[in-house]
Amino acid sequence: MTGPSLPRTGRGRLLLVAALAAAVTVFTATVPLLRDFFDLRVYYGTVHTWVGHGGRIYDYRVPGTAYGFTYPPFAALLMLPLAAMGRHTAIAASLLVNLAALAVVLGVVAGPGPRRHGWFRWSLALCLLALFEPLRDTFSFGQVNLVLLALVLGDAWLLRTGRGRWAGAGIGLAAAVKLTPALFIALLLLARRWRAAAVAGCVALAATGLAAWADPGASRFYWTGALWDTSRVGRLGYVSNQSLQGVLARLGEPDRALWAGAVLLVLCGWAWRARRAVAAGDWPAAFALTGAAACLVSPVTWVHHLVWLLPSLVVLARAGYPRLAAALYAVLCTSVVWLWAGDARGLGGFLGSNAYTWVTLGLLLGLPAGQPRASRAFLARSASANAAAPSPVKPTTAAVGDQSESSSGAGAGVAAAGAAAAVPPGRSASSDPTGSTRPAEAKPQSSSWRASSYTAKPPPS
Repeated sequence: MTGPSLPRTGRGRLLLVAALAAAVTVFTATVPLLRDFFDLRVYYGTVHTWVGHGGRIYDYRVPGTAYGFTYPPFAALLMLPLAAMGRHTAIAASLLVNLAALAVVLGVVAGPGPRRHGWFRWSLALCLLALFEPLRDTFSFGQVNLVLLALVLGDAWLLRTGRGRWAGAGIGLAAAVKLTPALFIALLLLARRWRAAAVAGCVALAATGLAAWADPGASRFYWTGALWDTSRVGRLGYVSNQSLQGVLARLGEPDRALWAGAVLLVLCGWAWRARRAVAAGDWPAAFALTGAAACLVSPVTWVHHLVWLLPSLVVLARAGYPRLAAALYAVLCTSVVWLWAGDARGLGGFLGSNAYTWVTLGLLLGLPAGQPRASRAFLARSASANAAAPSPVKPTTAAVGDQSESSSGAGAGVAAAGAAAAVPPGRSASSDPTGSTRPAEAKPQSSSWRASSYTAKPPPS
């Protein structure tokens, strides 16, 4: 059901979707800071310097900034097609790849039979997803987060549906591009899915070896030096860093031992909860918990990395907490952390500047895991396909017996379009900027800062 407040006629629904689409378009074009495909410019410049001018992968810097390529060399190898593209073609390709990855993500979290959700629900979900700050930043930066999420969720789908022969390949590729998804290999080990873990590890090692063969110097430089140099990525205390390390850095606490202890505690809590989830066959919750944990323990988790929280919000909604999922989703749409971009001191700064970290931590600690309802809803086969056929002798009794299963499937279908489906359409997002690869300015909300943020010199760490 769409609810009594939503139009029931086709014309009314079309008008509502058109109005929402127009509002979202105006919002995304004027209110948030558009990123000018900054990270794509890093990838593009790196590949062109490497291939076209004989330069080295990690020497390139975006003109006017100190920011260059920070991923493992295999990522640059995958981005080689950019060398044959012009800038505008590269932007178009980035948008298309991210749209395709988003389609895969939505297809997985929506479960089987996406057509049953209908164009109206999908349209509402897409409009609301466009307000999700990590998602809109991923598109605006030209980032790879959605592609990695799609690869990992593809493995989740293979495991959940019993097609485990190639499960782990997506996780291995994702881990070779960025190190954070490697935590999903640990999840496979916790679940005693030895074959999938071996596939993931072998794919990651093979991809890394291929990159080392293609450019031995770049691989040697990355694995012996650049990997440990977080200053290459940006200031740890920058408000966009919503990891445990970011929280400690904003407190002015440089002690690595304290951070390591906090990471160890989080990993222990994750291992305990994830193991219970996989023991109950609740792969959706297990993967969602792992995504949240990865965001917390990574030294740098920029806001756009938080697309890894989307599965958690869907699991939460389907476990019977749609309002809570909607509230958390709304927080992640507001750009609220940027209110403290210039000064995060005091109790208000501690709570507000780390708001997304608290959401992530809350999901890790409180996400329902191992519940039969959640395990049926996400990545499951259609409830109607698995339900027993109606008895020709007692049709009334059979219909009643199937009713709860089919109705729960329909309810799950609403949430499956994304946890955003429960966010009130009238909720507006903040106009604060959202970025990671540029330094903070004195007035991060000003239009002049918007124009100069990608050419300003970064402040000292």
